Amino acid sequence: MHKREGILVKSHYFCIITKKQPMLFPQIRATLSPIYPFVAVLFIFLFVTSCVSKKEILYLQDIERIHTATDALQNNPVIRPNDILSIQVSSYDMEASAPFNLMAPAKNIQEQNTNQSVQAQGYLVNNDGSIEFPVLGTLQVGGMTRQELVEDLKTRISVYVKDPILNVRITNYKVTVLGEVARPGAYYIDDERITLLEALGKAGDLTIFGKRENILILREQNGIKTYSKIDLTKSEFLDSPYYYLQQNDVVYVQPNNAQVNSAAYNRNSGVYISIASVLISIIVLISR
Repeated sequence: MHKREGILVKSHYFCIITKKQPMLFPQIRATLSPIYPFVAVLFIFLFVTSCVSKKEILYLQDIERIHTATDALQNNPVIRPNDILSIQVSSYDMEASAPFNLMAPAKNIQEQNTNQSVQAQGYLVNNDGSIEFPVLGTLQVGGMTRQELVEDLKTRISVYVKDPILNVRITNYKVTVLGEVARPGAYYIDDERITLLEALGKAGDLTIFGKRENILILREQNGIKTYSKIDLTKSEFLDSPYYYLQQNDVVYVQPNNAQVNSAAYNRNSGVYISIASVLISIIVLISR
């Protein structure tokens, strides 16, 4: 009897397990079934967005191929129409050199009170490449380098001033960086020399979404617009004529495929996904 009861108890215990277990798993599956699509979408999203190769990110990956660095492509900018030139003439005899400096009166009394009653102004290069210079009149400066203009002016002014000293600069020398960079905008360059990498550095470098193998550079020379595409992941562009940027160059960093695809989605989709996950969790807790 006890043996039977033991068998009965065991069989009853076994029956309880075998009967209740099949009922438990369908309930769990029914409760968790709304979460499966969300989990699948989240997994796919994380998988797609996290697959970024080092080859798509790192700069100058084959830099070891360059044994010696040459500066044969050193940028030597020429003066162009619409450039603004700062030309200062000085000498041991300041009175003799004063007429060759273009000066303008202060704009208001406040500037006079702060010892800024006289301000040097720049020379705007006309469309024909000429400027109007004090005493010397109309000068053709378009196409000259800065050093060539210095030598030309020094020769002309030496007729009136002994041992003149000239300082010539292009004050509106700028490059523009657009696209997938941290700080897009126009950047004025003081020393009239800037490389592509330096320009990107001024703009805060590329974002993670910038397409490093397809940097577009727009340039205008003698009224003709040209362009080039640069691959930052390779060192070949170090020997390119576009390595040194010229005044008014435009650098455009294209977005990569992940950023282009994300443009089709709402920027707040991440917030919506978080809210949805919280709501699903609440529904699961309530249904238990």
